[in-house]
Amino acid sequence: MRYNRFRRPSQPITMPEVSLTPLIDTALTLLVIFMITTPMMNNVIKVELPTSQVDEMEHHIQQETIVYIDAKGVLHLNGKVLSLQEIIKELQQLGQQKKVEMVFVKADQAVEYGKVIDLVDTIKMAGGIKYVALATKRAV
Repeated sequence: MRYNRFRRPSQPITMPEVSLTPLIDTALTLLVIFMITTPMMNNVIKVELPTSQVDEMEHHIQQETIVYIDAKGVLHLNGKVLSLQEIIKELQQLGQQKKVEMVFVKADQAVEYGKVIDLVDTIKMAGGIKYVALATKRAV
């Protein structure tokens, strides 16, 4: 028998296995990062708009109108103490002039729920007001 010096002894050829665990970890980490940062990207773009000579908003004048009820049940309209009838007359005038479409009602916690709902219903029936919203304080 001849010895072939160029011939290697036969061994089974094994392929190294690729571990997918680091790849999956990286993919899931990127997914979490994108899920967290995507909602924050809404306010990233700052645009300074050019000015114009024509005021397109003069027909849609919307002032913030707030009706307050303090703990004693005293009514205020934008800081002025008024009676319910005076508030309704004021809101009707503003509604007819199309200056107010939405009224916010801010009531103290001590005020009875029924009184707040009566006020909201009265404002809705005043005419000219499209929306009445109850304002709340954001929890900390």
